[in-house]
Amino acid sequence: MSMSSNPTEVPKGNFNGFKSHFKHDILSGFLVFLIALPLCLGISLASGYPAVAGIFTAIIGGLVATFISNSELTIKGPAAGLIVIALGCVQEFGFTGGVDPEKDFQAYRLALGVGVVAGVYQIILGLFRVGVLMKLFPSAAIHGLLASIGIIIISKQFPVLMGLSPQGAPLELLASIPSFIINMNPRVGLIGLLGVAIVLSYGYINNPRLKVIPAPMLMLLIIVPLGTFLGIGVEGTYTFNSQTFELGQKFLVNVPGNLLNAVTLPDFSGITTETGIKYTLLFAIIGTLESMLSAKAIDQIDPWKRKTNLDRDLLATGMANTLSAFIGGLPMISEIVRSKANIDNGAKTRFANFYHGMFLLLCVALIPGLINQIPLAALAALLVITGYRLASPHEFITIYREGRDQFVIFVSTI
Repeated sequence: MSMSSNPTEVPKGNFNGFKSHFKHDILSGFLVFLIALPLCLGISLASGYPAVAGIFTAIIGGLVATFISNSELTIKGPAAGLIVIALGCVQEFGFTGGVDPEKDFQAYRLALGVGVVAGVYQIILGLFRVGVLMKLFPSAAIHGLLASIGIIIISKQFPVLMGLSPQGAPLELLASIPSFIINMNPRVGLIGLLGVAIVLSYGYINNPRLKVIPAPMLMLLIIVPLGTFLGIGVEGTYTFNSQTFELGQKFLVNVPGNLLNAVTLPDFSGITTETGIKYTLLFAIIGTLESMLSAKAIDQIDPWKRKTNLDRDLLATGMANTLSAFIGGLPMISEIVRSKANIDNGAKTRFANFYHGMFLLLCVALIPGLINQIPLAALAALLVITGYRLASPHEFITIYREGRDQFVIFVSTI
């Protein structure tokens, strides 16, 4: 489903637009929700946050930021590009990766405190109209940063895809990929590898009915029943090729049955520490740069060539980030992949972003049991593909063609 290539009337995200374009926007919002659900869960877990944190982020991004920003087609939510910063923050605050749940929870609350302050910084930047100045930041440096993040995501998530626990530095983990394949948990690894295969083969599907379902959701529709059949979430062990492997709930997503029980208040005691100051600045600056890069990119492919007020959008992002972190959410940006899908699905105004947040809220509130059947390996499959796209050879070639000076900046940033 796509828009007309020669649109005449320029849709506006006001009350008249809400009524006139309801059908297009709610359909696109639903389809983007199908993409966002598994990505929000995967990004949360990869960041060292509870699975529901990314859902909180996208809900606030949809229900709140929509009415503050003038960006008509961007989708607000958690992004893979901030995984490394979020994970680094909780790790420096004492995150143990499940070894000590109390320390993990405290690290999470301290990171939320940092997120609130970073959101306030973004509000201040927006009020002082700093958004326009961000245009001066070299795009090659931003792409280099995203490529390096992609490499780290692959290194951290590939072991999860194999049913193993990632330990070590990114380069060490990358070098260990052959070992991960040899020592993988066969049933979990099957889930992960099949997930990768389904998403990568999606472009070759010719059935128009199947193509209506976004690749991440189509993958879950196949993987979740298979995971149940294989007993991925059933506590116990099994033997394969004379080796014993574990199964159990630790290989599945875990979100609370009551959404209100998942609301977590921040701890501000760490914001004046060296770690707190460092990650407040990283969240605010990198999040702002990524968000504005996405907003500018979406403006370029907006069929009506509408322009986002970057200062207003930064203000909206900051306000939504402050609220999101205050209830337990990850930092958010204008996310490029979901925003591009929003255009492809026929969205016309900002209310598509609102509907995507509304559907996420209804899903987590009404059917958390279904979400808890999703294997973590399936989410890792999505993130490994996302990481590859951030650091693909095509990115290197594209930047190189822009000029040797841009390529030097790109590689130096990595």
